[in-house]
Amino acid sequence: MMVGPGWPYWAFIGLLAAAHFTLHLALGLGPEAPDLLTVAVLLAARNTSGAVAAAIGLVLGMLQDALSLVAFGAEAVTLTVLGYLGARSRDLFLGESLGFVGLYLFVGKWLHDVIYYTLAGPVLRGDAVVRYLIMAPLAALYAAVAGVLVLMLYRFATGER
Repeated sequence: MMVGPGWPYWAFIGLLAAAHFTLHLALGLGPEAPDLLTVAVLLAARNTSGAVAAAIGLVLGMLQDALSLVAFGAEAVTLTVLGYLGARSRDLFLGESLGFVGLYLFVGKWLHDVIYYTLAGPVLRGDAVVRYLIMAPLAALYAAVAGVLVLMLYRFATGER
């Protein structure tokens, strides 16, 4: 039986989601802010079962989709799939080092953008080559660096590894 993380970890995941909406909406940074919602789903997925991670992705995706005017539902589907795959990745890859987590977040965010913009269609996506091979890796790098930094802060504050 897998023992899940304690309440400080779930508070951390909740704070990441709140920080995402604060940066994107309250401060109006939009695309200039990192995608902390995807980071929250990916980090939560590493510590839960596939069904729980998919449910977390669905709930957070629906919250994000409530703000969407163009691709309603695409974020919910994307984060649900990403949550499930993130939980299943634990069967293939073991590791909690910051380097591994950074690579995991990079690949997860890149996969998020590929799934999302494929579902959203050409109106939102624009030129597919530019979106998938230039913009998505840059956004993935930005989210991975931000995710590793907040994870380091969390580990320092709680003393967890």
